[in-house]
Amino acid sequence: MRKHHIRWPGLAAIAIVLTACGAASSSTPSSTTAAFPVTITETSGATVTISKQPQQIVSLSPTATEMLFAINAGHQVIAVDDQSNYPADAPMTKLSGFQPNIEAIAAYKPDLVVASDDNGGLVHGLAALNIPVLVEPAAKNLVDSYKQIAQLGVATGHAAEASALEKKMRADLAAITASLPKPAKALKVYHELDDTYYSATSATFIGQVYGLLGLKNIADGATAAAPDYPQLSAEYIVSSNPDLIVLADTKCCHQTLATVAARPGWSSIGAVKSGQVVGADDDIASRWGPRVVEFLRAIAPHVKQLELQAA
Repeated sequence: MRKHHIRWPGLAAIAIVLTACGAASSSTPSSTTAAFPVTITETSGATVTISKQPQQIVSLSPTATEMLFAINAGHQVIAVDDQSNYPADAPMTKLSGFQPNIEAIAAYKPDLVVASDDNGGLVHGLAALNIPVLVEPAAKNLVDSYKQIAQLGVATGHAAEASALEKKMRADLAAITASLPKPAKALKVYHELDDTYYSATSATFIGQVYGLLGLKNIADGATAAAPDYPQLSAEYIVSSNPDLIVLADTKCCHQTLATVAARPGWSSIGAVKSGQVVGADDDIASRWGPRVVEFLRAIAPHVKQLELQAA
């Protein structure tokens, strides 16, 4: 789908097995016990009460799907939406989180539905059928991500696993950032969401992640830029001369170092000259779940190399 970048926190239903973080995504039921009912307060302030531990969860959010499997609740998930392509054993269906079909969702007889947006009157429609819906919107920072993991842990009866996952993520991210030398100057990064030069500012989740690495985001300085996902001009990007370019459009738009270098004027950019153009997995770069550790691990060596060269 074109403009897939809006998936990263903006307008879409988004979506782990925490391979990079070392957390197992076993389908074996956990020994965790929890007292139900539980009531969860969403970001919007709305409350959701879950009367008993859900055993038939439908996830309409790829990020939530990854989180559910990462906290060992995968065996409780009976169906996921058509964008939830990770982990491989997630039960993908034709359900849509963008245009949810109430009847199609209800046909699975879920005792909990997780979504990233209340699209198409989802909450109201399922409430009429006494099916609770937990809305976990796009995270703006890591704190939001940790909070959602914790909420899904409580909602599914896996609070202990959720807490362990958060601790592991925090430790892994701290280790990655600690491994980097102190930069002599702030390195500039351009994060590309598609080949029409949409990017993401520091007000977004991915922008916050770059902040962990001490990078300066060129999208922040764009004139009259949108606060989240501005469309930059080629001229602005070239003149900004980023030290690092991260392509989050390798799948959707087949972008590579070679295609970037072939763009008019782009061969003069520092990142292109030094070969510091990193191809990222579109999905990992557009979700705010545990695989953010995997994303950071892929970017950190390039930052380290640049910082050592600048020292």
